[in-house]
Amino acid sequence: MQNAQSVFKHGRRRRSTRAVYGKGIACVSGDPGIGKTELLLEFAYRFHQRYKMVLWIGGESRYIRQNYLNLWSFLEIDVGVEGCSEKGRTKSFEEQEESAVARVRKELMRNIPFLVIIDNLESEKDWWDHKLVMDLLPRFGGETHVIISTRLTRVMNLEPLKLSFLSGVEAVSLMQGGVRDQSVTEIDALRAIEEKLGRLTLGLAIVGSILSELPINPSRLLDTINRMPSNDVTWSGRENNWLRRNNFLLQLFEVCFSIFDHADGQGSLATRMVLASGWFAPGPIPIPILALAAHKIPEKHPRKWLWKKIMYSLTCGFTSSYARRSETEASSLLLRFNIARSCSKDGFIQFNHLLKLYARKRGIIGIAQSMVQAVVSRGSVQEHWDHVWAACFLALGFGKDPIVVEMKASELLFLVKEVALPLAVRAFVTFSRCGAAMELLRLCTDALESADQAFVALPVEKWLDRSLCWKPVQTSAQLNPCLWQELALARATVLEVRAKLMVRGGQFDIGDDLIRKAIFIRTSICGEDHPDTVSAQETLTKITRLASGVQSHT
Repeated sequence: MQNAQSVFKHGRRRRSTRAVYGKGIACVSGDPGIGKTELLLEFAYRFHQRYKMVLWIGGESRYIRQNYLNLWSFLEIDVGVEGCSEKGRTKSFEEQEESAVARVRKELMRNIPFLVIIDNLESEKDWWDHKLVMDLLPRFGGETHVIISTRLTRVMNLEPLKLSFLSGVEAVSLMQGGVRDQSVTEIDALRAIEEKLGRLTLGLAIVGSILSELPINPSRLLDTINRMPSNDVTWSGRENNWLRRNNFLLQLFEVCFSIFDHADGQGSLATRMVLASGWFAPGPIPIPILALAAHKIPEKHPRKWLWKKIMYSLTCGFTSSYARRSETEASSLLLRFNIARSCSKDGFIQFNHLLKLYARKRGIIGIAQSMVQAVVSRGSVQEHWDHVWAACFLALGFGKDPIVVEMKASELLFLVKEVALPLAVRAFVTFSRCGAAMELLRLCTDALESADQAFVALPVEKWLDRSLCWKPVQTSAQLNPCLWQELALARATVLEVRAKLMVRGGQFDIGDDLIRKAIFIRTSICGEDHPDTVSAQETLTKITRLASGVQSHT
């Protein structure tokens, strides 16, 4: 990577510290919104001909391992679960996961020049098992080069290249665009804007787009941003501290939302798409699913009349048909104002981390549920796996995270059968992500059991029940026995899948216990002779036989 330094120092990146070159890895750090991703894109564009392939990996801690294993399709290797036994011994889940990672790492360590870019590395450790991210990377000294961008000050004992901010002249030039003949007053307004934005590339690009799209001068835009009311948002946590300190940028976001609302009517599709984006996974978002989630967002209270009048005067030259825009037009609007970025994948759009974080905090109640409903109804486990995982995080709760979206029994049933179960099986079998898959199935079991108990225990309250004292109080299970049975049978299905997968990791005792629970449920509801009950009995017999075979070898 001997020429990397020349690109990293290009333009505003002159104030660099010592970086690790010559060993195949470089790390770039900087504040959110400063332009780390853009720098990596520029490097990849300039030097891609030197590499066989440029491999881009999202570095968010919940998704980085899956992003890494997704390289299998480009490297043409198999990262699925291997044979259950090795020299008479069954491989543990941890060993199978390590084996899959090792296969990718081995391919990257061949004498073939790959450029691996890990964008927005969130943590030095994986969220799932707390293992070091370094374990994913090829050993130094090969033909593969790795570039990491991160907000962390240090990564794996590397001294990162710290990105500096644009100079004042560069910041003003970025906002001006092609317009250079401006008065001293307007130049002073631009300088005031860049100072209040902290010269963040994200904010400067948005300001430049507004000035180029609308008939407004910098001084008036500055006044509009200053007058924009701030949302009553409670900030907490390390990431949110940064937003709290940059209120002017948040006011700029609100100005953009107001422009969209003027162009498309109150609660525009473009604004709603931004608000919904905060709950999606960090990667590119499919526009149809994002638009569907946006359409499901509940109506909010209209803006005050005075502020609507101000925005009307501000955007008087902007098209305003008040005819609802299509999802294509709305996404185009977001791209024109630099609120979103286009992607190499057709039909996808991506949002900056800061904007998503603000949208998540600013959004009204019900947006997370709209996202989950859209992903569950329209998402594909194969094509939109990251957003399906994000929906499961919200609906089921992982680790210390609370359940954000409460689902009805029928919705939970659909989520488990049509989304979570296929997602878990694919993660386990195709990518050897045993731990994540088993945890997802465990949470599905718990959720179905809780819904089952609620059906049996809670009486249905109706005014008729209270008015007629002689009428017996009924439970949900009595009023809707079919749904209650479906919940129980779905739990049996999940238990059986868990049992089969436990066997793949040599955990026969746990598998035996799980399949017996599934048999009990199916026998109680369907009877002993039902095909599903018989199938579960056969699974139990197989588990018993495999366990005996392993014991005989030991």
